[in-house]
Amino acid sequence: LYLAGLTCTEETFMIKAGAQRLAAELNLALIACDTSPRDAGVAGEADGWDFGVGAGFYLDATEAPWSTHWRMESYLLHELLPLIGAHLPVDLDRLGIFGHSMGGHGALTLALRHPGRFRSVSAFAPIANPVNCPWGHKAFGGYLGADRARWAEHDASELMRAQGQTPYPSGILIDQGLADQFLIEKQLLPEAFEAACQDAGQPLTLRRHAGYDHGYYFIQTFVEDHLRFHAPQLTA
Repeated sequence: LYLAGLTCTEETFMIKAGAQRLAAELNLALIACDTSPRDAGVAGEADGWDFGVGAGFYLDATEAPWSTHWRMESYLLHELLPLIGAHLPVDLDRLGIFGHSMGGHGALTLALRHPGRFRSVSAFAPIANPVNCPWGHKAFGGYLGADRARWAEHDASELMRAQGQTPYPSGILIDQGLADQFLIEKQLLPEAFEAACQDAGQPLTLRRHAGYDHGYYFIQTFVEDHLRFHAPQLTA
C-alpha cells in the first residue's frame, strides 16, 4: 500500500515512480489511493494546497466540518483494503505500507497505530514529527482541534516513543534527500523519529542522500530498494 504526499492523487505514484515492472517480478501488488476526499462540498476545502483537498494526512478528522468526510484512516483500513481483498487476488494477511512526505507520515503512523496489520513499513522523506512542524500544526489543528494529546496519536515520533516493545523487529527503512527544501525548512524532522527509534530499540535504517530533493526523481532512484526491502517480509 503506497500513500502519496500533499497535492498528489492516486495516479501520482503509478505514473512517476516507475515501480510496476519490479513489483511484477517480485510478485507484489501495488495499491495506491487518493490523498483526500474530492468534491465533498465543504466550504474552504480547496483554499490551500497543504490542507483540505489533496491533504488528508491519513487520519480521521474529529472537528467540524471535516469530520464528516475527511476520514482517510477509516477509508483505507475499513473500506479500501477489505474491498480489494474481496475482489482481487491480494493476500491481506501479508501487507506492507510505504509512502512519501505526507504519505510517509501516513505509512509510519498507520503501521504504528495498527500493530499486526502490516508486516513491513518504509518511507521517503516522511513528515516524521508533525506536532513540531508548521504543516502538522495546520493540519492537526484543523482536523483534530486544539488538544495536542490527540495530535500525538498521529505523530510517528510520539507513537514510537510510546511503544512498549519493538514493533518492527525486521527494521524500518527511510530515505531522505539532503537537498530537500522541506527538510531545510524543518517540515520533516527525521532526526526526531531517529531518536525515538533509538530510545525504543526499534531497528531503523535512515539513509541520507546528498543532492536529492523532495521530488519523484528521488523516489525513482530508490524505489527498487524499498520494494526489495518489503518483498522478503511479505513473501516469507
